[in-house]
Amino acid sequence: MKISNVIKFLYPQKAIKKTEEKINLLGINDKTNINNYLGLKFIALTLIFFFSLFYIRYGYLLAPFVTVGCYFLYDYLALDFKIKKRANILEKEAIFFFEILVLSLQTENNLKVCLENTCDAIDSEISLEFKEVLKEVKVGKSMTEALNDAKKRIPSKNVNNILLNLTESYTYGTSITDTLENQIEYLTDKRILDIKGKINKIPTQISIVSVLFFVPLIMLLILGPIILEYFIKL
Repeated sequence: MKISNVIKFLYPQKAIKKTEEKINLLGINDKTNINNYLGLKFIALTLIFFFSLFYIRYGYLLAPFVTVGCYFLYDYLALDFKIKKRANILEKEAIFFFEILVLSLQTENNLKVCLENTCDAIDSEISLEFKEVLKEVKVGKSMTEALNDAKKRIPSKNVNNILLNLTESYTYGTSITDTLENQIEYLTDKRILDIKGKINKIPTQISIVSVLFFVPLIMLLILGPIILEYFIKL
């Protein structure tokens, strides 16, 4: 997408490039326009700066810090949080998607055909990315180029490792199924460890909830009659 001259004037090239990379990681279905995003960001930060400057005590000292904090918070809420969420979704979907691809490769050696069959059979976020890969191959890109471009749209390092291994296997003619099976096993183990980690956190979370809610209630029940009796005597 062409960057407007106004945006180039307002932001350094490095910041524009980093934002563009993050927007790409939101996937092909995301309609975020980098010019609109950065333009709105500049307007919002400008308003926050002047509001802090004129309406907050010691605003002349705090305004720069508040604005910088909002700068990073804006990107986190609008981009980073969505990217992290999408990475988790892609890793969950990758296990099933690549399992089906392996089964397809066992009966058909053509990777392009197997990807088409797998994408037709599965409707998911990761399937959409591979449909885009196939679309790019149809318009003239090589499979290697299309897979490398797909890595720029996928925020998960684990899924990108699979794409890297898939590209190398396709380029050098090594066994794609063996590579995929190893990666599927790794993703499965990682998924199990993540679930176990969440389960292990439950007792701690319950303890915190107990301290915050149940302990005050118990103390109120114990001390309630004493406090009530004290006020009655008054």
